[in-house]
Amino acid sequence: MSKRKYTKEQEQIARFAKALANPVRIAILQLLNLQDCCYHGDMAEELPIAKSTLSQHLNELKDAGLIQGNITAPTVKYCINKENWVKAQELFSSFFSEIAQAKK
Repeated sequence: MSKRKYTKEQEQIARFAKALANPVRIAILQLLNLQDCCYHGDMAEELPIAKSTLSQHLNELKDAGLIQGNITAPTVKYCINKENWVKAQELFSSFFSEIAQAKK
């Protein structure tokens, strides 16, 4: 008997959840949500963390596809990836609805 593989949806939900599993990343997303885009340096002034730590969190969010960055040397401007954000909302909504239905 072979083990069942995870679906693409299960893997994507887990990836989004991992990226959201840190209060700094939540703060970053909330900050980006307040404006169209934000420069790395401006975020470093707003958040109580070192620039190098901020970069690590931005990379995690970017790798998950929740944000995107545009490099215009010497600055990097980040914004929410709206397409993937909608996808994350749909996946989480479906997941939570599925669990809620099973509990009834």
